Amino acid sequence: MITLQQAEIRSGIIKAMAHPARLMIIEYLKAGTKPFSDVFGLFNLDKSTVSKHLLVLKGAGIVSSRKEGPDMMYTLEVPCITDFFGCVTAVIENNVRRQQICLCQERPAK
Repeated sequence: MITLQQAEIRSGIIKAMAHPARLMIIEYLKAGTKPFSDVFGLFNLDKSTVSKHLLVLKGAGIVSSRKEGPDMMYTLEVPCITDFFGCVTAVIENNVRRQQICLCQERPAK
């Protein structure tokens, strides 16, 4: 069993990921370090919004950045964080299966 403090720390990391844009950034950085312009290009958002999303991920220790010439480069600090996405997908698939079973049981018998 984890402690309340450990749960709060984990919760903070999960909260940092809890936005579609941030999940997309994490998935994108799985392939390797990318410049800000590439990350920005993923979205139809202004630069300040994308920067704020990256700042939240940096604050949680999920990504890091470094200056490389004129570019700011972003790196996924712990790539295994994307393994969590597989677990989330498994939950989604399980929910769909349960809903399908429920729908099948509600059909009137012929």
